[in-house]
Amino acid sequence: MAPARGTLPRRAAPALLGYAAVRILGLLVLAAWSAARGSSALTLLGARWDSLWYTRVAELGYGYEVRLPNGDVHSNLAFFPLLPWLERLLHAVTPLSYADAGLVVSVLASLAAAGGIFAVADRVYGPRAGVCAVLLWAVLPVGIVQSMAYSESLFTALAAWSLYAVLTGRWVSAGVLAALAGLTRPVGLAVVAAVWAAGVLTFVRERGARDAGGGDGAHGPAADVRAGRVACTDGAHEPTRALSAPDGALHATRALPLTPRAPHPPAWRRVLGLLLAPLGAAGYVLWVGRRTGKGPLGYLDVQAGWRNGFDGGYAFARFVADKFTSLPSALAGVGLIAGVVLLIALYATGVRQRQPLPLLVYTGVVLALALCASSYFGSKPRLLMPAFPLLFPLARALARPRTARSALVTAGLAVLAAVYGAFWLNGSGPP
Repeated sequence: MAPARGTLPRRAAPALLGYAAVRILGLLVLAAWSAARGSSALTLLGARWDSLWYTRVAELGYGYEVRLPNGDVHSNLAFFPLLPWLERLLHAVTPLSYADAGLVVSVLASLAAAGGIFAVADRVYGPRAGVCAVLLWAVLPVGIVQSMAYSESLFTALAAWSLYAVLTGRWVSAGVLAALAGLTRPVGLAVVAAVWAAGVLTFVRERGARDAGGGDGAHGPAADVRAGRVACTDGAHEPTRALSAPDGALHATRALPLTPRAPHPPAWRRVLGLLLAPLGAAGYVLWVGRRTGKGPLGYLDVQAGWRNGFDGGYAFARFVADKFTSLPSALAGVGLIAGVVLLIALYATGVRQRQPLPLLVYTGVVLALALCASSYFGSKPRLLMPAFPLLFPLARALARPRTARSALVTAGLAVLAAVYGAFWLNGSGPP
């Protein structure tokens, strides 16, 4: 199987069109369901739950909090600033309200996220798996959140393109995007960790290659093979090799021969990217600490006011165990356990298929932060949405059958996701 021809936008077009079709289906079903119940789909998407907190930050800035009778303090400092900044900017230059601006940002960000997911999957496994990965992300049961004025789509877009920049050796871009992801959600730590892990690994491999081969030959294709830089196989079972270039670029080529590489930028770009990556998250956390007067740990106190923290999964385990008190809830408990087992199995499959290190690090941190948080257990499916590399083993499997069969499976999942999304938002809904 030869490498796909054409530019990245052209290769991504089928994925983006399919993604848009799934999202439109979900919105149409939500509009019909909401109209039948006498509710507003626009309100559900842009003016409830966390969306209200984001629009309040956009309109009034930080400083708003709600004190509950039990003593908990819900402060809007818990919400990272990039989405509200974009809402404020769009509101300033258009007639849109803050809520409508949030919806527009979400729509554009979801398309950017779909493009980023395709770019990463295409780089590692080829365009067919890339299309399937995007469609699987679109038909997630809680995929309707991708169309809400929430930060999941924006974060996933920044994370995916940062990972793609790492895989292609664009280290400054990777660092800038990682910094922006760190201004979007606390889980931006996962993107920073991925960029740093990949950067450090390339330095170690370069040193090992120089020691093993000596001179300029240490950076040639033979050195890449000696260093064991075979990443995975694509959907056609042909080797896909991740090559570490002199600047640390992780290049994938689906052809069996190792192809020559073009000149690469100097290593200082990689160092600059590594230095830029943590600035977003660190800057906001330090600012919150200064504003609250509690130093670097001030943000943790803000999260504690929401009864949220990191306990290694103890609270979630107790939440699942408590389900086994009656037969109906026991079924839910079994479903939760099966879901966690599936997540771990997909991650393990990614490891066996030798996904590139930055993808494994990113996914692992997202999984750990989502599953080991001590509160908001109903939010975990939504919090896991950015862990898109978990879908790659499924995407590879979906890419193997004939196109008609894959399309039929995807269409069925899209209908189920649309119905569930409408039911969910008109019921319990986020967070």
